[in-house]
Amino acid sequence: MKSARMNRLFGVSGNCFDVAIDHGMFNEKTFLGGIEDMHKAIRIVADAKPDAIQLPPGTAPILQAIPGKDRPALVLRTDIANVYGTPLPRVLFSEVINRPVEQAMALDAACVVVNLLMLPDQPEVYRACIRNVNALKRECDIMGMPLMVEPLVMQDNSKGGYMVDGNIDLILPLVRQAVELGADIIKADPCDNVREYHRIIEIAQGIPVLVRGGGKVSDEEILTRTAELMQQGARGIVYGRNVIHNPNPGGITRALMAVVHDGARPDAAMRFLKDAV
Repeated sequence: MKSARMNRLFGVSGNCFDVAIDHGMFNEKTFLGGIEDMHKAIRIVADAKPDAIQLPPGTAPILQAIPGKDRPALVLRTDIANVYGTPLPRVLFSEVINRPVEQAMALDAACVVVNLLMLPDQPEVYRACIRNVNALKRECDIMGMPLMVEPLVMQDNSKGGYMVDGNIDLILPLVRQAVELGADIIKADPCDNVREYHRIIEIAQGIPVLVRGGGKVSDEEILTRTAELMQQGARGIVYGRNVIHNPNPGGITRALMAVVHDGARPDAAMRFLKDAV
């Protein structure tokens, strides 16, 4: 049942913190910092007890091998794209893994995630993503698997590679399209002015919105931004680099969990970084 799996993600507070450690899926050397040893990276994050960890099929079994019933839920990354390097390859693609929902069921995932990429002057990639979402939607409904769609608006690659575009006027229609295609959860870009994020929440028509972390920033900034996003109506966060590139990934996970679930003030949440080893 979708509702049972959704409950594994959102828990008692109704919010969710999903730590993304799926960067190795995309064949980019710069994405591997902090996750060269996936056994270690997953164990450190899992010990901090986020609600979920986002992983590809190849490393998901590391999480699922952790004994006990309180390990984080698995969010399974189901697509591969080659749009993040500089310069861009001559031919771009975005493809879904074979039998993605069957793989998710076999791995006891609580959710699957797929991109809806919007790159300047790359309509073929966008079309491929639409096809991916459409194919996953029906499978997910049949199997009772929640579908997380990641509407990702990117800047021109020549500006520095993997950079999101925080223009809310570009984010809003892509989020709404993801909703109309049948997303159960939206994983959306942050916008330039965090105080406008309520507009993205509203355009999602009641579908829970989790906010992507974006580039690496200071602990104070990420905690402050997260607190404001939660006040704007976000149901949680999906952060990767701001966790795995942190000198204390366990501490920042605990700090962010306090903000997401307990409404902790950023200055109060900082104690988890100071107290943690």
